[in-house]
Amino acid sequence: MGDCGEAVPLTDYQAELARLLSGNRSPDSYLAGGAAILLEPNTARYSRDLDYFHDSEARVAEAFAADRQLMERKGYGVDVETQQPGLVRAIARKGSHSTKVEWAHDSAWRFMPAVHDDRVGFLLHPVDLAVNKVLALVGRDEPRDVLDTLHFHRNELVLGALCWAACGKDPGFSPLSILELLRRRGRIREEDLARLDLAGAIDLHVLKREWIEALDSVKPFATSRPPEEIGCLYFSASMQRFIDPRGVEDAVPHHGRPGGVLPRVVEH
Repeated sequence: MGDCGEAVPLTDYQAELARLLSGNRSPDSYLAGGAAILLEPNTARYSRDLDYFHDSEARVAEAFAADRQLMERKGYGVDVETQQPGLVRAIARKGSHSTKVEWAHDSAWRFMPAVHDDRVGFLLHPVDLAVNKVLALVGRDEPRDVLDTLHFHRNELVLGALCWAACGKDPGFSPLSILELLRRRGRIREEDLARLDLAGAIDLHVLKREWIEALDSVKPFATSRPPEEIGCLYFSASMQRFIDPRGVEDAVPHHGRPGGVLPRVVEH
């Protein structure tokens, strides 16, 4: 891995590679996963790979072929570890540096269209990154997912709103069933943190308190919303962002669909 850059929690090498591959990105081939979450400087850890998501298995194959050709033309070695329909995993190396890169098929259902970023091309919208992270944490007990979920709770959207919205992407859940599964997570030890590439020191006592507070905020949110609106986000035209709708007069439901959709603005 390369040295950590000062601007973003990607290594310098990862940032250089993401810039190179940015020209091949599109609304159906975009950066997602940890690298997209950790692109901004206020996150708690560094990413160990670049994950590119695609709306179909065919796009996975096309995007990998184009990216591989570009990397090899620019002097990168590409060692393929896994190649199957809908998933390619490879190590991209140049000189003494290397990083894992994945091209994967993910559901086209999302709340927002992919957004363009000058550094990496297209990437998944932050609200979709946040919802995906909550659903990932439901299904696996990974300390990095707890850190990322708390990052979104603090900086993007409260956990209750994310659990509420996650039921739109996976209708088999209710907000309270998600909460019950999340309560089984967050048992992090020092040795768990030692396995992560952290951007700074983390106090386990503070982390635990914040996690419990975030969990305790979910039920009050869920019980405050009309049951018929389950699975949506809420958008405020005056604030121009997704919000906790409690006490916000212009908050309107926003539902996802394949490819995502821009929020509806209601005229008052």
